[in-house]
Amino acid sequence: MPAIPVPRFDQFYRHAELTRLLQDYAAALPGLVTLRSIGKSWEGRDIWLVTLTSTATGADTDKPAFWVDGNIHAAELTASTACLYWLHALVTGYDSGDAQARQLLDTRVVYMVPRLNPDGAELALADRPRHIRSSTRPYPYDEAPVDGLTIEDVDGDGRILYMRQPDPHGPWKAHAADARLMVPREPGEFGGTYYRVMPEGTLKHFDGLKITANKDVEGLDLNRNFPAYWRQEFEQVGAGPYPTSEPEVRAMVDFITSHPNIGAAVSFHTHSGVILRPMGTQSDDDMTPEDLWMVKRLSELGAKLTGYPAISTFHDFKYHPKEVITGTQDWVYEHLGALFWTVEIWAPNKEAGITDYQWIEWYRDHPPEDDLKLLQWSDTQCNGQAHVDWKPFQHPQLGMVEIGGWDKMNFWRNPPPHLREREAARFPAWLAQLTLSLPKLEVLRTEVRALGNDTWRVRFAVANSGYLPSNISKRAIERKTVRGTVFQIHLPPGVTLVSGRERVEGPHLDGHAPKATLQAFLPNRDITADRAVVEWVVQGAAGTAIALSATADRAGSVHTEVTLD
Repeated sequence: MPAIPVPRFDQFYRHAELTRLLQDYAAALPGLVTLRSIGKSWEGRDIWLVTLTSTATGADTDKPAFWVDGNIHAAELTASTACLYWLHALVTGYDSGDAQARQLLDTRVVYMVPRLNPDGAELALADRPRHIRSSTRPYPYDEAPVDGLTIEDVDGDGRILYMRQPDPHGPWKAHAADARLMVPREPGEFGGTYYRVMPEGTLKHFDGLKITANKDVEGLDLNRNFPAYWRQEFEQVGAGPYPTSEPEVRAMVDFITSHPNIGAAVSFHTHSGVILRPMGTQSDDDMTPEDLWMVKRLSELGAKLTGYPAISTFHDFKYHPKEVITGTQDWVYEHLGALFWTVEIWAPNKEAGITDYQWIEWYRDHPPEDDLKLLQWSDTQCNGQAHVDWKPFQHPQLGMVEIGGWDKMNFWRNPPPHLREREAARFPAWLAQLTLSLPKLEVLRTEVRALGNDTWRVRFAVANSGYLPSNISKRAIERKTVRGTVFQIHLPPGVTLVSGRERVEGPHLDGHAPKATLQAFLPNRDITADRAVVEWVVQGAAGTAIALSATADRAGSVHTEVTLD
């Protein structure tokens, strides 16, 4: 059997290399790793899904499932690295006998899509890259720009930086302590040397005066194309013509809706160094309290294990205070009632020692002292490459300019190569604990009692051994996306049902998560809410075997057999 592959976590894989790597895992570990394509991207690339579970202990669809994906946004490549890191940690841990990895893959299943948007990632990794938001499909129009500035790599160095030109009306100036650094011109300031700063790119039909940066022809944002709270372009840029119009999103939606065993999910993005929790469209006050308490508890666990603060999307991570953004989180939790987190990997400002910052607000405005710290970090930790020194360049339309400044792709959207594995290593402990918290249906007891005249009473009891309830959330019950525990007796020829129904929908089952502390005012009165029992009366010959099964959508399925004796 082939050896387990050893990935490079300091590099980003192009699609062909990623495909070979995932195929190598499946070939080396056929009892743990299954690879399948869940659809094709806009350009026809496979969207790979890795199923991680021990097939020796049952089918993946009979086990509670955790979903993880990455790289829905084109240049957020470290998201894919984080998925690969957990994949490798799970299979090597299982292979070496690690108790947690074995428990997880024996009793649960992980569905993993390391790169949901292969086309956009391929463009970001091209020899002459472009950094678009998401899919490469032209949207909302397919015409190329006829004028304006198109953002691209002008000097052919494989990076997209900034261009600056001296301009007495320019809004930027060199910092007094370090002339490499561009900082805003002060209100009312005059008499200095000022610059106009713009993205690196080329211009069409430049009149010598007006410069407007063109929007990317590829204007989609796949994370705005999900069914929950979808809005048209005038309300939510990049949302597409209708929900799930894009093949990448449709592939994910089709898979998750056809796998009701998925009870929780994490989507990896970059950057900000935070864990985002529900909800995205409403405040904590509007959230079902029991769900909020549980999400906060598991989010704080994430903060403890990863070092990333856990914050509310609605309260703490809006691009604009008067607007809301919607995406995967709102569909998975607010529509389906499964738990969901978005992880924004990597915080370069924190890396530079900037600790007093407020996620989105910092990007709107921050003191120049923060930029000086970042510049020092670039010089001492990144070989001066996070901020590239300005160099003269003869621009084909603008004449002499200087190209340099912050390298957003390689040091902002993603960590530099030597820090990528460190960032990815933050997450396996939390992801594993979330997965092992999923509800797990188990057979508690079976009984057969003779009632006379070949008549028998059959009892079947099951229990939820997991931390979370079998419904996962109150939201799932409100949205009617889960059923209670469904029991079924499978009658063989010669056996008839005297009382009871062949299929019975029982209750949702609590997990072992505490509803309150032992000092609470009122005790929990339903002591065994994690258990359910069904009984039937059947008539049949002694010695006949009867199959029984039970299913809780998000807690998996169990199968057993009793003998009439």
